[in-house]
Amino acid sequence: MPGPTLESLEKLIGTPRDGSLLRYSLGMEYSKLNQWGKAIEHLRNSLAADPGYSAAWRALGKALEADGRMAEALEAYRSGIAAAEKKGDKQAGKEMAVFARRIEKRLVA
Repeated sequence: MPGPTLESLEKLIGTPRDGSLLRYSLGMEYSKLNQWGKAIEHLRNSLAADPGYSAAWRALGKALEADGRMAEALEAYRSGIAAAEKKGDKQAGKEMAVFARRIEKRLVA
């Protein structure tokens, strides 16, 4: 059941405040509820608005992974690593590299 935070965020869709941060926030809220389809949708919208948003790439990879979509999660992490490197966000890049390696090992096994 959506909480007050989620409802208040959803009211902002289509307003001037609709953008990468709003969609990232919605994706994170839906992730907390394990509603992976909606989380993925909002995180992809966040990245459409700002492809360099490394936190959104990380969250998208996590949501895809939780939804069992390993190949897509791996691709999200790889894109996130590239975005993080471009921005100089070394920590985010390192984290996503670890997540990507774990998926690669699972896919090979």
